[in-house]
Amino acid sequence: MDPTEKIGLRPLTIKDLDAVSAIDISLLGKDRREYWEYKLENAETSGVPSLAAEVEGKMIGFILGKASGWEYGIPENVGWIDTLGVVKEWQGRGVSQLLFREMYSMFKKVGVDTIYVFVEWKKWDLMRFFEKMNFQRGDMINLEMKL
Repeated sequence: MDPTEKIGLRPLTIKDLDAVSAIDISLLGKDRREYWEYKLENAETSGVPSLAAEVEGKMIGFILGKASGWEYGIPENVGWIDTLGVVKEWQGRGVSQLLFREMYSMFKKVGVDTIYVFVEWKKWDLMRFFEKMNFQRGDMINLEMKL
């Protein structure tokens, strides 16, 4: 049996704050509850719903994304993947792909034809994942200034 068969997807809401925070703590080792509260409150106005992946009522992963609203001169046909998180026990079992593909489908429905994501160069596992999902290096570069 395909392990993704028992995974259900649904919109992510502010009611998921505890579960999202717990996944984040398990992956990064620090509590960022206030950050996630802000992100989840704003996710509901993003043009597409962010998603939760569940098995038997327990959240095992999530994805946050948004359709552009012409911010910073970026046209509305652009979507962004903000955050993707999957509990360690379910990593490598297709959860991220399932979440991404559903978000991709929702982006297409609202007219998005280009999706952006920021990934650190040294995060090879993420680079490989996004390459597997057909991402390639784009025309934009990020700029930073250390203070």
